[in-house]
Amino acid sequence: MTLAILCSGQGSQHADMFDLTGDAPQAAALFAHASELLCQDPRSLVKRAEREVLHANRTAQLLCTLQALSAAALLDDALPKRRCVAGYSVGEVAAWGVAGLIGARETLDLVAVRASAMDAASHGDESMLFIRGLGKASIEQLCAGREAAIAICNPADAWVLGGRRAALETIAKEARRLGAARVVPVPVKVPSHTYLLAGASVAFGHDLADIRLRASPTVGTRLFSGIDGDAVLDAKNDVNKLALQISQPIQWARCLDACVEAGAIAFLELGPGRALAEIAAGAYPHIPARSIDDFRSVQGALDWLSRIA
Repeated sequence: MTLAILCSGQGSQHADMFDLTGDAPQAAALFAHASELLCQDPRSLVKRAEREVLHANRTAQLLCTLQALSAAALLDDALPKRRCVAGYSVGEVAAWGVAGLIGARETLDLVAVRASAMDAASHGDESMLFIRGLGKASIEQLCAGREAAIAICNPADAWVLGGRRAALETIAKEARRLGAARVVPVPVKVPSHTYLLAGASVAFGHDLADIRLRASPTVGTRLFSGIDGDAVLDAKNDVNKLALQISQPIQWARCLDACVEAGAIAFLELGPGRALAEIAAGAYPHIPARSIDDFRSVQGALDWLSRIA
């Protein structure tokens, strides 16, 4: 069987996000290194930090990447050898680690650098917005002439926009007037995956030039690129897509399609949250889709994996 592993983006951090992974021996070194990067233990941080702190860009990116890497390490022996891996936003960097192209410690370091580049290119008045129920042409028209753009293309006319906060507030009002089924702010404070972060793409591209890469993913693993849904076949040539995706839209619908075309018979989101599992279930209702956050114990996750095998 082939399992599609989905690495979450930021936005769903919560106090209990490390309940299954925080004490896992397989993840101990990851938590130790993340503690150095965050200057505090992430397990304590998520329990006591205010929402504002949890959603600060650098902190959020590190927490989400840590969870993905830790969950993958914890479940690795139980995961099928044939895997597809795709990551949503910062989750794509985590996906390169999960796929074995970048060492886990180096992946955390890389995410810290990525977040800093994005913060440096931002002005402090940006945000993101989710809209469901309007076609692409309508969304593009809403963004036209405003400092906003499509950031993520999800299935079924579901879009994430990034831009200046004032522009997004205007777009939200217009989208509701046009009959959008859902319009909600996304708790991200940078205009990810839009032209507003072009400078961050350039800066991060320079950083990527120095990282150590394996030539190809772990045997049996297929990794898909966020900006086009294509398989990563040559890491050295494709790694710059991690820089490009900072300022170009994520084609998440294509990534899910690619997983299914590669033979995936189930989706497992590594968390935090279950947004990606819900998106996958909506797009492919006949394919089981779960998140680590669905399980109260590691054994529960292992039992589910054994049932779908």
